[in-house]
Amino acid sequence: MNHSEQEFTNLIREHRSTIYTVCYMFSKDSDEVADLFQEILINIWNGLDKFRGESSIRTWIWRISFNTCVSHQRKQARRVKGSPLNMSIDLFDESTEDIKQIRMLQKRIRKLGPFDRAIVLLWLEDLSYAEIGEIVGISEKNVSVRLVRIKEQLKRMNNIE
Repeated sequence: MNHSEQEFTNLIREHRSTIYTVCYMFSKDSDEVADLFQEILINIWNGLDKFRGESSIRTWIWRISFNTCVSHQRKQARRVKGSPLNMSIDLFDESTEDIKQIRMLQKRIRKLGPFDRAIVLLWLEDLSYAEIGEIVGISEKNVSVRLVRIKEQLKRMNNIE
C-alpha cells in the first residue's frame, strides 16, 4: 500500500462515523446508505490531492459528504415516478409518428457540437438555466442565448433533411 492509500485509509477510519451520520441524515435505507457511503469515499479519494487545508479535514469531509448526499437527493427527486408499463404497445415499432420524431430529434442533436449538445441535454433534463450555466461554465444569460441559437440551428436542419 503506497503512502496516499495509507493516508486515505487512516482518514476514512478516523472519520467514518461522520460520513455515516450524514448518509443516515439523508436515508434510512441501508442499501442506499451503503451506496452513498461508497460515493462519498470516491469523492474524497478524488479530491484528496486538491485539499488545500483552508478548513479542517473534518469540515472538508462534512462538506463532501453533505454535497454528495444533496446531489444524490436531487437526482432522486428528478427521477420520474413510474407507473407499471402497459405492454400492449410495441415500444420498438418505429411506424408511430412520435417515435419517428423522437429519433429525428436525437439524430439532429447528435449533429451538434459537444458543448451545444451538452446544453441541450441538460435543458432536456429540465435543469434551470442557472444550473446549466454552473455545470458548463457560462452565465445564465449566455445559456438562454445559446439555447435560442441551438433551437434555430435544429430548425434549419429540418430544411436540410
